[in-house]
Amino acid sequence: MDIFITQLSNGLAIGSIYALVALGYTMVYGILRLINFAHGDLFTIGAYFGLTILVSFALQGNVSPLIIPWILIIMAAIGVAIIGFLLERVAYRPLRNANRLAAVVSAFGASIFFANALKLIYSPNRQSYPADIINLPNIPIFGVDIQSKRLIMFGTAVLLMALLYWYINHTRTGTAIRAVAIDQGAAKLMGINVNKIISLVFIIGPALGGAAGVLMGLFYGQIHPEMGFSFGLKAFVAAIIGGIGNIPGAMLGGLLLGVVEAIAGGYVSGSWKDAIAFGALIVILIFRPTGILGERVADKI
Repeated sequence: MDIFITQLSNGLAIGSIYALVALGYTMVYGILRLINFAHGDLFTIGAYFGLTILVSFALQGNVSPLIIPWILIIMAAIGVAIIGFLLERVAYRPLRNANRLAAVVSAFGASIFFANALKLIYSPNRQSYPADIINLPNIPIFGVDIQSKRLIMFGTAVLLMALLYWYINHTRTGTAIRAVAIDQGAAKLMGINVNKIISLVFIIGPALGGAAGVLMGLFYGQIHPEMGFSFGLKAFVAAIIGGIGNIPGAMLGGLLLGVVEAIAGGYVSGSWKDAIAFGALIVILIFRPTGILGERVADKI
């Protein structure tokens, strides 16, 4: 039982990262039917932005440890959101009326550009966040000591996801996003500026990815320029599991994938966890080809 609770907490923590990154994939797909393969690299950029801000402004020791994560998350999210906006204007908007293959190639090109830019700026070597930024005592849950940073990480991610869900479902702009996801032509006839909505999606998705990168750096320590590939791939899988284009599905898929990975690593082997996680994807798609929550057009955003 102790192993199960420990691995469950690990799974929920890493799964919340997958979920945040998966939201970027699913929102872009819901609007443009495009898989933004550069999104994993935006997650990595967020992690490096957080480390740069932490070191450049000498936050550790001068600011409360409980405030530092929020400073890093907000500033990194803003920085990555700007990059996401520019990415859409430069790499995707000129190809919006081209065939799908051109957009996919552009996405891969952007991904390669970001990965190599990070290597040139920061070096290909691993970088480390200070281990003692958040140094809080463990919290006992059902008799098992759980690291506080895991709970903070999970809670922060859930808060961000809840804010996004509220924004999409309870604001006029969120209604416009859902309208564009359903039918761009009809949305234009209703007076919605489709270009602005698409740009907004490329701001929100990367911002969440940047926040996820900071959380990853803060609570798992090491970051490197190519980590966006593995995290991006798993977040994409999470989006498919939940139902690509479906925001609640991306959240559910990310958490489920993280838990499956952690349980597999704890009870089987760490070297088998990826195989088991992807095997679970295959099983789910056999019985639910559109994902757990489906991919119905009206429910995509």
